[in-house]
Amino acid sequence: SSTTTVSGWIKSIRKQKNVSFAVLTDGSSYKGLQAVFLKGNGSDRLTTGTAVRLTGKLVSSPGAGQSHELLVDEAQDGEVEAYPIQKHALANEYLRDNAHLRARTSHIAAMVRLRDSLARQMNAFFAAQGFCYVHTPILTGNDAEGAGEAFRISPVEGVHPASITPPSSPPPETSLQPPPEFFSRPAYLTVSHQLHLEALATALSRVYTLSPCFRAERSLTSRHLAEFWMLEAEWILGPHTKDQRGLDEVCSFVEASIRNVVLLGEQSMKDDIDVLWKDGNEKKRAAMEKAFSHVNSQAWTRMSYTQAVQELASFDHARASSKFEFKPLWGKPLQSEHERWLADVLVGGPVFVTDYPASLKPFYMRANDTREPGQGEEDTVACFDLLVPGVGELVGGSVREDRADVLKRKMEEAGLGREAYKWYEELRRYGGAPHAGFGMGFERLVGWVGGVDNVRECIPMPRW
Repeated sequence: SSTTTVSGWIKSIRKQKNVSFAVLTDGSSYKGLQAVFLKGNGSDRLTTGTAVRLTGKLVSSPGAGQSHELLVDEAQDGEVEAYPIQKHALANEYLRDNAHLRARTSHIAAMVRLRDSLARQMNAFFAAQGFCYVHTPILTGNDAEGAGEAFRISPVEGVHPASITPPSSPPPETSLQPPPEFFSRPAYLTVSHQLHLEALATALSRVYTLSPCFRAERSLTSRHLAEFWMLEAEWILGPHTKDQRGLDEVCSFVEASIRNVVLLGEQSMKDDIDVLWKDGNEKKRAAMEKAFSHVNSQAWTRMSYTQAVQELASFDHARASSKFEFKPLWGKPLQSEHERWLADVLVGGPVFVTDYPASLKPFYMRANDTREPGQGEEDTVACFDLLVPGVGELVGGSVREDRADVLKRKMEEAGLGREAYKWYEELRRYGGAPHAGFGMGFERLVGWVGGVDNVRECIPMPRW
C-alpha cells in the first residue's frame, strides 16, 4: 500500500519495550494523529515538543479515540532541549510569562482557532449586510471616549528601543522634559476607531473594522487589557430613523450579528469550545448553554437604564443580607455586579440597557428629545449597552449626534479643543446625516463563546 508523510510536533509520547505511541499535532485541530513506532523505528530520541516528519502507512486503528493511526517506517526530527510546556496542567501565570510558547498548549491553541472562526463569521455577516471593511489609523490626535487613558507617542532617536535599560528609579520631577513631538503636536495610540469610521461612513454608508485599541487603564481585573481588539461599525440610518427608532435599528443589527455567530459557533467550533470548557465549572456551563439557547430562540430583552436601576434597587431593598457592594442609584454607573445580575439572574440571557444619563456617556451620543418619567431633570442619550450572562457588558453603541449646533455645545462642555476636533464637526456641516454605530470587545466575545473568564486568556499574547 502507499505511504503517507506528515509533519508536526510531538504532543505526547509513551514508550514501551517493543512499541511506542506518540500523538502528533500540527495545530490545525485539537485532535492529533497517533503515530505507532515499532522497535528500532526512530522513537528512542523523540520527546515531547520535538518537530518531526514521519513517513509510514495510514491504517485503521484498533484503539479507542481515533479511526486511523500512522504505522511509522521512517522518522526525521529536529532538536529539542528540556521542553517547558509539558502535558500536565500549567498555571496561567506561568504561561503568560512564556507567551512565546503558550500557544502550544491545547487550550490556548483552541482559543486562537476560536478567535479565527469568530472573525471569519463576523466578516461574512457584515459582507452579507453590505458593509465595507476599512482600515482606520492606530496613531491619532484625539481620545474618542474622553477618559484620558491613552498612550502617548514619542520618538526614540539614535538607539533601538530594545536596547534601552529602564531606570532603577524614576528621575525627579524637576528633571522631566516634555517628549519631542514627531508630528509637531501630541499623538496617541487609538482608544477607539469610531470617529474615523464616522468619516468613512459619510462616503461609503456602511463601514466596519476589527482593529487593535489601546487604553492606559491601570486595572488588574479579569476584564481589562492594555492592548485589545474592537469590532466597530458605523452606518447611515435609513429615512425617519432618528432617536429611538434609530436605536431600535442598531440594537436589532447587533442582535442579528451575534445570533449568527453563536448559532454557527455551536456547529463549527464545537471541538475547540469543548476544549476550553474542559475541566471547567459544569454548573456554569449548564447555565451558559441555557443562555445560548435563549440567544437563538427568544427575542432579546430591552429595558431602559431607569428600569434597570428600579429592578436593581427593588432586589437590593428586598434582601436581608448580601446587598450589592455598590448601591444602585439613578445617575450612577452600573457596576459589574449590577450588569451580571441583570443578565444572569433577572433576564437569564442577553439584555439591552438603553437611554443612559448623558453625564455617564461620551459627547458624541445623540441627546434624546424627551425625558423618561421618573428619571429626574437630567437629559438622557440614545444609547445602549448589551449585557450577556457570564460576562456583563459585551457591546456598547448609540445613535450619533448629527445636529452640528448640539454637538458643538457638547464638545465645549467636555472641554475638547476646537482645532483637534474641527474635522469631526465638519462631518455634520458637510453632508451630515443621521447615523449610528457600536463597538464590541472581541476578547469578551471570545471569552463568552468559549467560557473563558479572563480576557488575558482570550488573546495570544496579552498586554496588561
